Amino acid sequence: MTFISYAQNFEDIRLWRALRYFENGFYIDVGANDPTHDSVTKAFYDRGWHGINVEPVQNYHDALRQQRPRDETLQCIASDQPGEVTFYSIPDTGLSTADPAVAQERKNLGMDVHSLTVKARTLSSICEEHAADRPIHFLKIDVEGHEETVLRGMDFNRFRPWIILIETPWERDHTWEHLVTDAGYQNVLFDGLNSFFLADEHLNLKPAFDLPPCNLDNFQLCKGHALAHPVNPDLETALQRAEHAEAQLRAMQNSRAWRTVQKLRNVLRRA
Repeated sequence: MTFISYAQNFEDIRLWRALRYFENGFYIDVGANDPTHDSVTKAFYDRGWHGINVEPVQNYHDALRQQRPRDETLQCIASDQPGEVTFYSIPDTGLSTADPAVAQERKNLGMDVHSLTVKARTLSSICEEHAADRPIHFLKIDVEGHEETVLRGMDFNRFRPWIILIETPWERDHTWEHLVTDAGYQNVLFDGLNSFFLADEHLNLKPAFDLPPCNLDNFQLCKGHALAHPVNPDLETALQRAEHAEAQLRAMQNSRAWRTVQKLRNVLRRA
């Protein structure tokens, strides 16, 4: 069956390559955002997997609850301490953050930044409640500058995601990477947007990350994907109409009535 990719940078294809033989798998998505657009977990959910979505923004939280009934969707952020924190929402984007410095940078760029108070939980407490007695096949973290605080709230001695995927900035000057590598993980790939870490006890999966996605992965990009063609929905509609009109014209040209009309025209021209 063709794999439909929803993730923005083929992350789901790389993960599927490593984990495709495990049925009914489990994921944790910190900063889940939209249930479909640029989602790393959508393709897995469609194949029977389920997991935990951590998403503080109301409209994304509600959409996840509605479209992912098998998942546990929590309206909070992951942090190093429980309680309440200020969160900076940037509507209709994946750029919201709990980091005030990142929020200020984006406000300076003219983005529409809204401050709100949200609940905070540690990843360890989330795992204790929802993933205490099962393997975690992958943990995805996309928190726009809040990575270190998220990681400090996770007990990697007790909870051992097989693969950790963290969206990372271009600068590659992370102060937090040692929190992962010191916990027994190896950085096996940087794809230009994300860092992939493998648990020492699952390094047998490393070959899945050695090559970029290719046609042998038997995948297609989902409809409307940023890398798909045409990108503009209006262009896609126009293309569909043109293809339909072309099909109708071909059908007409192959019909007996069309050939009869053409013969009559040729007779009249010679007359």
